Amino acid sequence: MYANNEIGTINPIRELAEICRANNILFHTDAVQAAAYLPVDVQALGVDMMSLGSHKFYGPKGVGALYVRKGTPLISHLTGGGQEFSLRAGTQNVPYIVGFAEALRLTNEERAQRADHVRPLRDKIIGTVLETIPDSQLTGDMQSRLPHHASFAFQNVDGNLLLTLLDAAGFACSSGSACKTGNPEPSEVMNAIGLSRSWGLGSLRVTLGKDTLPEHVEKFLDALPQLVEKARKLNHV
Repeated sequence: MYANNEIGTINPIRELAEICRANNILFHTDAVQAAAYLPVDVQALGVDMMSLGSHKFYGPKGVGALYVRKGTPLISHLTGGGQEFSLRAGTQNVPYIVGFAEALRLTNEERAQRADHVRPLRDKIIGTVLETIPDSQLTGDMQSRLPHHASFAFQNVDGNLLLTLLDAAGFACSSGSACKTGNPEPSEVMNAIGLSRSWGLGSLRVTLGKDTLPEHVEKFLDALPQLVEKARKLNHV
């Protein structure tokens, strides 16, 4: 992944691609989370393949792109017609594709401006949460992270319950925990970064956008400490 969707960490894709190339290994990067705020120049990154999703940079939902370096051998996974160079059969959704291309063009034009807008808001969230909420920690890298992405772990909090409380308060966030038949477990990412179960279950991801305002952030920061406290109390009932 160019940038991790759960914890916002930006990975050294160019260096990884160079290692793969030196060892004659094809390299694909999932750049879906990264494309809104990081350059996606495939030559500069040195990748053989790269996936993009339009909805992450304000394009239509339901359309994406796979860049494939010329000469990279791929097997068709949907056969029938000859569309997409005979790699993926099916009628192409031209309006969505045009919308994807225009959204990506605008993203490239406005990337620096958008990043400058969200970065201080992100830093405000990170600083305030760590100062005001006991038993909280930042997940992911502090420096090498997406400019619009803040992610945390709260000890002894059910992440899914916290999401429900936030949703009722008007905030759409996400958590790394998945509910499996009533038995929520920490996500693979939370386990991979070494968090214990009591921390990993309480993950929270907060992302900002080009239309997020400082007053939105203030309202969120006013509400979150009380909601985390409420989730902890309910967790011990």
